[in-house]
Amino acid sequence: MDVVPGQSVGPSTYHDQPYWFCHPGCQKKFEADPQKYLKPAERPTGGEYTCPMDPEIVQQGPGACPKCGMALEPRMVTLDAAPDPEQRSMTLRFWVCTALTVPLLALGMREAYPWVQFALSVPVVLWGGGPFFQRAWASIPARSPNMFTLIGLGVGSTWIFSVVALLFPAHYGRIGVYFEPAAVITTLVLLGQVLELRARHQTGAALRALLRLAPAQARRVQGDGTEADVPLADVHPGDHLRVRPGESVPVDGKVLEGHGTVDESMLTGEAVPVEKAPGASLTGGTMNTSGSLVMEALRVGQDTVLARIVALTAEAQRSRPPIARLADRVSAVFVPAVVTVALVTFAVWYIHGSPASALLHALSVLIIACPCALGLATPMSIMVGTGRGAQAGVLFRHAEALERLASVDTLAFDKTGTLTAGHPQVGAVHVVAPFTPDQILAWAAAAERGSEHPLARALPSSSLSADDFQSVPGQGVRARVEGHGVAVGNRRMFP
Repeated sequence: MDVVPGQSVGPSTYHDQPYWFCHPGCQKKFEADPQKYLKPAERPTGGEYTCPMDPEIVQQGPGACPKCGMALEPRMVTLDAAPDPEQRSMTLRFWVCTALTVPLLALGMREAYPWVQFALSVPVVLWGGGPFFQRAWASIPARSPNMFTLIGLGVGSTWIFSVVALLFPAHYGRIGVYFEPAAVITTLVLLGQVLELRARHQTGAALRALLRLAPAQARRVQGDGTEADVPLADVHPGDHLRVRPGESVPVDGKVLEGHGTVDESMLTGEAVPVEKAPGASLTGGTMNTSGSLVMEALRVGQDTVLARIVALTAEAQRSRPPIARLADRVSAVFVPAVVTVALVTFAVWYIHGSPASALLHALSVLIIACPCALGLATPMSIMVGTGRGAQAGVLFRHAEALERLASVDTLAFDKTGTLTAGHPQVGAVHVVAPFTPDQILAWAAAAERGSEHPLARALPSSSLSADDFQSVPGQGVRARVEGHGVAVGNRRMFP
């Protein structure tokens, strides 16, 4: 049974039995997963991969989309991302083809040494452009012509035409060879693939940076009161975990014991850490800035808020905005239209000229049209835009929001706390006689020197010393500075 690895797009149901297709355009059904017919060494490895342009395409392991030819990307973002073999392969092909295309282009411009041009073009077209010919061929049974269909037709036809003209000069007269356009287009398309794969890798890195906000381990409190560090994957709902000062909250849960302050800016944008007491909720990935907390794990793994944010951002990259549907409709007719124009050009020149000139002009149409990236521009812009937004802390739930943002001229924020410098600072000091602002700030800074409250860091340093320091949870601090009783706190401290 001829089963192509990595092109299963099932399962679906057929008479209450699961079946798979080779690819979307194939009508051959398999009563079981076709991967089982492959030898173990041939079975694709890795997680589920999907196409950013056609998210209905899902397969095990990396590869190319059978519909549009784009390199597939992991469906789920994970921290242990392996090096992309597609990116390594395309990068190697690009540099090798560049080294061969530069002298080939120089010879082609001078129309010199055609046999040397042929020798230089063989590895560029056949090896460097091999993946493009495979994708072009796969698009035919899939009934999904794409940019690789034009590349395969244009580059392949031009190169074969040049080979025939070189081998049989007596039959074709003094017509020139066109090895350098075939090589240059192959190299330029390889460059586009390398840039695309690099942009997608950088987008994935932004999402993995979000996942790294959660620690790799958690400190679990055992039933006998002992504590032990365990991998985050071994944490289950109901476990009791200790979060020490300076550590990230491992999972979503609630505080059982202790008081502290937690920096939730990664989630809310608020620069001031939030005080936490027993019963308060905690979100995985936030930072405990002060105080030791014992929490109960409620949501772990893919159920945490942080994991859902990453999943929604990754899904937004693959969502379909209105402009993408327009690009799909244009792409659906563009490739057949180009092929039709090429055939009409060939027919006209064949009638009014010679077979050689007819073929030459038809190939010119294909060559000019084949670098078209209409089908790739839209998904790439969505991917880069949402990824760059994730790096800046702006998350999109759907690509349509990214498109609509282009027409926005005014932004309204519900609270000013998210538009700050990222840290608290003293804005103004109001005093009554006979005290001065510098004196009050110095006393307050001395009293707050022993405090762990985040607002204490906003006060300038003081050379004064404080005695009889006392911290009042939920209110503030008291101390004696230069013989004066100093209290710094909120309104509850001054009834």
